[in-house]
Amino acid sequence: MKILALETSTDAGSVALLDGERVVERAVVGRPGHSETLLPGIRALLEECSVSLQALDAIAFGAGPGAFTGLRLACGAAQGLALGLGKSVIPVGTLHALAAQCLAESIFVAVDARMSEVYFAAYRRQGGRLLEVQAPACAAPDQVRLPAEGHWFGCGSAFRVYRDTLLPVLAPRLDGLDEMPVPMAASVARLAGEAFLRGEMLDPALAAPLYVRDKVALTTAERLATGGKA
Repeated sequence: MKILALETSTDAGSVALLDGERVVERAVVGRPGHSETLLPGIRALLEECSVSLQALDAIAFGAGPGAFTGLRLACGAAQGLALGLGKSVIPVGTLHALAAQCLAESIFVAVDARMSEVYFAAYRRQGGRLLEVQAPACAAPDQVRLPAEGHWFGCGSAFRVYRDTLLPVLAPRLDGLDEMPVPMAASVARLAGEAFLRGEMLDPALAAPLYVRDKVALTTAERLATGGKA
């Protein structure tokens, strides 16, 4: 099983190759969006691993939520490669990927969504799988809530950016905290490998980013109302 994974939902872009049990990951450097460096990064990774594009079984990508430009880039690149190769794609939620990087059993992910909002979701390990307990959502920091029951390990940048708002409410049921991680392509690749074995692939024509936030852009009137420029 050979799966190429792309993750550009944050400024810390990366690509990874899952080849059997082995995962090789490389950072994609460049300005936000990674549009100029993603494809060269893919070529360099495959050359390093001596794997051709034709040998891939599927293309995975970090579907979101995250930076809109980065999500569109990863989705579009995965679609283009998969269509050209006649392969399937495997979308992987970025909050799911981030949770998979945490070793705790019950994980509450909260990521800075910019625009004074937070992306959040909850996951729990069960029977060797990381299962979604609370679906990804977007809300103002003072509206973020843990699942109704249990204790959780907090993971994600929102705990750093909105510490003064989140911790007074959530801390009583948090057993630990990691404010620094970002979703990485290696995590996307591993989750995609599990999905591949379950037969959970997608026609590339049907792939789409998972924005979560209802509004991707503000209107001119809304920007002016909040002190922005037209």
